[in-house]
Amino acid sequence: MEYIIATGRRKAAVARVFLKKGSGNVVVNGKELDVYFNPVHLKETPLQPLFICKVEKDFDIKVNLKGGGVKGQAEAMRLGVARALVKVNEEFKPALKAEGLMTRDSRVVERKKPGLKKARKSDQFSKR
Repeated sequence: MEYIIATGRRKAAVARVFLKKGSGNVVVNGKELDVYFNPVHLKETPLQPLFICKVEKDFDIKVNLKGGGVKGQAEAMRLGVARALVKVNEEFKPALKAEGLMTRDSRVVERKKPGLKKARKSDQFSKR
């Protein structure tokens, strides 16, 4: 079986996921998953679709990540893995969709407006 390729995005992060039958190895940008995603809660996020479908030891995953921060990259990888699993077996889709893993989270940082400190924060009003 050759690689199944899927893309996941979140904020400014883009993940290209390559999935194939294997023994559960996960490589992210040439490093092991535990090395790349150091905080414990971020190690579980990208592999959440595998646990839901109960196939965590059935596939080898190779991921190229670009842009964004650590959390955005983890969630981009999660979407890419979910999309790749659906390409492998269409029966996984209802379970993944019920958990909300098949939808791209389109929330991004709001731009800064002129005359304001941040996107919505303004100077403190002074009456006198």
